Amino acid sequence: MPIKIQNDLPVKEILEKENIFVMDEHRAIHQDIRPIQILILNLMPLKEDTELQLLRSLSNTPLQVDVAFLRTSTHQSRHTSVSHLNKFYQSFGELRNQKFDGLIITGAPVEQMEFEEVDYWNELVEIMDWSAKNVTSTLFLCWGAQAGLYHFFHLPKTQLDEKLFGLYWHRVANRKIPLVRGFDDLFLAPHSRHTDVPMESIRQCKELTVLAESDEAGLFLAMAHEGRQIFVMGHPEYDRMTLDTEYRRDLAKGLPIQIPANYYKDDDPAQTPNLLWRATANNLYTNWLNYYVYQTTPYDLDGTPF
Repeated sequence: MPIKIQNDLPVKEILEKENIFVMDEHRAIHQDIRPIQILILNLMPLKEDTELQLLRSLSNTPLQVDVAFLRTSTHQSRHTSVSHLNKFYQSFGELRNQKFDGLIITGAPVEQMEFEEVDYWNELVEIMDWSAKNVTSTLFLCWGAQAGLYHFFHLPKTQLDEKLFGLYWHRVANRKIPLVRGFDDLFLAPHSRHTDVPMESIRQCKELTVLAESDEAGLFLAMAHEGRQIFVMGHPEYDRMTLDTEYRRDLAKGLPIQIPANYYKDDDPAQTPNLLWRATANNLYTNWLNYYVYQTTPYDLDGTPF
C-alpha cells in the first residue's frame, strides 16, 4: 500500500529503505482515487519513533492512505523539536472542521496520573467527542484506550502492583468478527503499562465486545458501536527493540523494572529479542483499515454519529 505523507518527513527515508511504498504529495495528486484519510493524535514523547512504528503498521494493505498528524495545544512536548511539530503536525483548531476516515489515539506516559490531572485532558475529551461525529472509526492504543474507556463508558483504571511489561499470550474471542479475521487462536503481543481496566468491568459493559484477552495481561482488544471505536490495550505497533529500549532506560533511571516477559531468549538481555508479534500487528491494522474504515466510510465523509 502507498502511504501518503509529507515529502520531507524524516521517517520517510527509513520507510523507503524497508521497501515500504511511500508516496509523496506530488505523485498522489495525479492518482484518480480518493485516499483513505487517517489522522494520528501522537501523545508519545518520542514522536518520530511512534510515527515510524505506526506508518509501518499501516503499510500492509492495497489501499492508499493519506496520513496527517495531530498534536495537542495544551501540552508542550519536551522530547520533540518545536520545528518538527510546527512543520509536520497540526493543532485541533486547524482540523476540527474536517472529517476523517480513521483516527488513531496513541498511548502516553501519564497513566499513573488521574485522567483529570493530565494537562491536556480537556482537549483530549474534546477531540474524542469530535471523533464520534467526524471520524468513521477510532483506534485507541494503551493509555489512549484507557482514556477512551473512561470517558465514553465510565470505566476507571486501576493501579497494578508492578509494571506489566513484556510479551503475553492472548486468546481470540468472537472469531466471526472481521477485526480478528486471520488471527491465530493464541498470539503474543507487547504490553508496557502500570495500570489496567479490569476484565470484570469490561464484561459488565454491554456496549463493549471483547475480541482478545490474556490470563496474565487482561484485555488486549475490544470494540464498541460496530467498530466505530476500537480499544487496543497493548502496543502491537512496537518494534523489535522498543521493549529493550524501555527496559534499559528504566534501569538507567534506577526505576523498579523486571526483565520483559517472554522477550529475550533465556531471559538474557544480552540476546537480541525475536520479533514474534509483527504478523498479528499487521493483521490487526489491515483488518481495521479494510473492514472498519474503507468498507464503511462514505465517499464524501459525511459520517453517521453514534
